[in-house]
Amino acid sequence: MAVKMFRHSWMIAAAAAAIAIVAPRPAAAQGQTAIEQRIAELEKGQQQILQELKELKTLLQQMRPPMPPPGGAQPPQAPPNPAAKPAAPQLPDFDLLIAGSPSKGKADAPLVIMEFSDFECPFCGRYARDTYAQVIKEFVDTGKARYVFRHLPIESLHPRALRASQAAECAHGQGRFWDYHDRLFANQQALSDPDLTRHAQALTLNMPAFEKCMAEQKVAAPKVRQDQGEGGRAGVTGTPTFFIGTVTKDGRLKALRRLVGAHPITNFRTTIESLLAEKK
Repeated sequence: MAVKMFRHSWMIAAAAAAIAIVAPRPAAAQGQTAIEQRIAELEKGQQQILQELKELKTLLQQMRPPMPPPGGAQPPQAPPNPAAKPAAPQLPDFDLLIAGSPSKGKADAPLVIMEFSDFECPFCGRYARDTYAQVIKEFVDTGKARYVFRHLPIESLHPRALRASQAAECAHGQGRFWDYHDRLFANQQALSDPDLTRHAQALTLNMPAFEKCMAEQKVAAPKVRQDQGEGGRAGVTGTPTFFIGTVTKDGRLKALRRLVGAHPITNFRTTIESLLAEKK
């Protein structure tokens, strides 16, 4: 009897062990996995916030007034004029190139919106997610403005932005710039060289041509450097920066307004509608 009971107990224990192996994970374990995923998402969000704070600090340092001369003497200052208006944002003293850059909209639209942007910049990403589509819908699709994109990767802050811009130019060579543009801004955390190749594959680009363009950089690199140079001459120090204006007789942009930062659609409406009213 004792032997039978032992055998019976052993069989029950073995069956229980087998059930434990094949049974699904307990609810507590599944909940733990969900918590771990949520923690990972929060950490990712914190990293993006820290990056934005870092960029804000850099911009504030650039805007900081000069230090007073040695000895503590302060330079003479004019008395404040309560009637004085704040200075308008500085505009370039030359006309900006349009030809050769990716654009959307009618070539004869009354206005041009030119964006200088950086694919790794979090503020550019915020604009791309929150405002860009509405700008296209309200002003480009209606024929009020033409939209032009210029590259300004800030390499000191964004180590992967330059290659991302070059890859976008390689996509531009296949007539797919805007598709690639949208994908990069939707995946700003995935901008390594392998990621850039995967984005091209996902868009079914001609991969031999894309890879050759990325390797040789005969066209893409000079175009990006040209944009960086002209952006620097125009006084662009942060992205995104927008110049809005009219087209000259030789096909360049005469800037009439300047917006800096991830502005909401209301600011674009105010600026563009005022310019359109002036043209009437």
